[in-house]
Amino acid sequence: MRTFLISYDLANPNAKKSALAEIIMGSGERWARPLEQTWYVESSETAEDIEAKMSWLLGDEDGLLVQAIGQGSVLTNTSLRWFRRRGAEASGAHQNVVTFPAGDEALAA
Repeated sequence: MRTFLISYDLANPNAKKSALAEIIMGSGERWARPLEQTWYVESSETAEDIEAKMSWLLGDEDGLLVQAIGQGSVLTNTSLRWFRRRGAEASGAHQNVVTFPAGDEALAA
């Protein structure tokens, strides 16, 4: 499992933002969104796999960065809160709903 930094710049963000978010959240086991158009995703996929799932939404004026990263990061005026994807039982219309870790698990994340 690798951690990827995903960031995008959209010429028309209102038309594509929710579709991109759905793809990003479905690309890994857990994700975080510290900034409006910046995500961290833990995934067993490759950067190329993630980019391929998103590329059909991008136009000539849009930009996308998908980069495998290490564990260190510095955040200013924001926070990093990881969300976990629901298991197979959560398939259906509400795939963007996430569960929050509870108890000791939340402190370890």
